[in-house]
Amino acid sequence: MEKIRNEIAGEITLSPTPGSTMKKWREIFAITQVELAGLLRISPSTISDYEGNRRQSPGSGVIKRFVNAMFEIDTERGSPILSKLQEGVEKTGQYFELHEFATSISAVDFQKMLNGTVIANDELMKSKKLYGYTLMESLKIILEMPYNQFPKLYGSMSERAFIFTQVSTGRSPMVVIRVTPMKPSLVVLHGIKEVDPLAIKIAEREKIPVIATNMDIEKMKEALNKI
Repeated sequence: MEKIRNEIAGEITLSPTPGSTMKKWREIFAITQVELAGLLRISPSTISDYEGNRRQSPGSGVIKRFVNAMFEIDTERGSPILSKLQEGVEKTGQYFELHEFATSISAVDFQKMLNGTVIANDELMKSKKLYGYTLMESLKIILEMPYNQFPKLYGSMSERAFIFTQVSTGRSPMVVIRVTPMKPSLVVLHGIKEVDPLAIKIAEREKIPVIATNMDIEKMKEALNKI
């Protein structure tokens, strides 16, 4: 359930209208403003103000309390919504793996851990911080994953590394990134043999550093999951 909790909190945080996204999730859980306000010990009008985007964007503390309250109410009802959401997580799990770091790591240190080589935007590496990574098989994401699932690739925040496996030239992963509204902080192309000039051009336009590595996948995950 922690994965679902992080995904909901991340969606609210990244939303251009977080209040509207909070309302969407409250309605998905079929919880009234009065019920939610009672558990949070605030007035229903405060909930209404947040949902109407009339208050300053909620901070991480408010979002965490909001999500926890919805989970608590749904659990007391027998978890009807959480059960459905869990089924969805299991389905998307066949396309990618998410991991959130306990602490941030610089892109430079991340590169060293992967024994990687920077192939685009080396000058941006020092300015990038990462809070997690998403591991995915390049062609499977492009050919099989439903488009409406793409926002889930970002987990709780977009400041993360996208690690694409089974890459041939890097063109397809970078084209996907080019057409999506959110962008990762760093791209890792695993097993790449020859870099497509278009992939480099897209990376430069989007200002995203790109690393190439041949490190064993399991060893990579073992190292990164300790962060």
